[in-house]
Amino acid sequence: PKGHEPSTERPAAPRPGHVQIPDDRDFRAFRAECEAECRMECKDVPAETLYDVLHDIEYRKKWDTNVIETFDIGKLTVNSDVGYYAWKCPKPLKNRDVITLRSWLPMGTDYIIMNYSVKHPKYPPRKDMVRAVSIQTGYLVEGKGAKSCSITYLAQVDPKGSLPKWVVNKSSQLLAPKAMRKMYKACLKYPAWKLRHNPHFKPWLFPEQSPLPAVALSELSIQHADSLENIDESALAEAKDDRGEASDDDAVN
Repeated sequence: PKGHEPSTERPAAPRPGHVQIPDDRDFRAFRAECEAECRMECKDVPAETLYDVLHDIEYRKKWDTNVIETFDIGKLTVNSDVGYYAWKCPKPLKNRDVITLRSWLPMGTDYIIMNYSVKHPKYPPRKDMVRAVSIQTGYLVEGKGAKSCSITYLAQVDPKGSLPKWVVNKSSQLLAPKAMRKMYKACLKYPAWKLRHNPHFKPWLFPEQSPLPAVALSELSIQHADSLENIDESALAEAKDDRGEASDDDAVN
């Protein structure tokens, strides 16, 4: 079946500072931001496979060893939703979580998925996590012929708290490239995995399949970083622990 064409129409005249669904200008601006970022080439992975992997929340629970909990909260339009994601941070830091409004747009052989932080009344900050803020985060997938693509990861995130220098260095030099490699290996295994796990269920392509309840924009508000508790972790020394850094060779079953 053919999926609906995604709508990128913005709701009627949102007031400044209020939640709004990205329109074509926002997707173009995101793409321009990505031009300045480093990217990874993915040989033997079609762009549409990588796009599916980025969307498939059940598969993410298999390959993303940093995930603690992730779920979709509700849908806004055929190409935007609200979701929750919690991830492990290196010890002894507290783990982080985030609520985001996510939007996606296929553009010929290319795809964009991007998000920013919002507040949802049913999911306030948890005592066992630090609520982080996505200012603008996402992926640009560019098709490079029938069997390969490239991915650019753009992350403008306020992790909240004063982080030690070792965390910042580790994130840019080790964790991000390692996560990209892990994602690439997950892409190679995805077609076989998907054949065994609800192969025709792809609500990101076929919105009529989505079981999510509708969420009204009026329920949401912008998550500003300065409204959250600031945790000072700057003095914490790195612990000898590999929490959240499992092997690149983890099997996906």
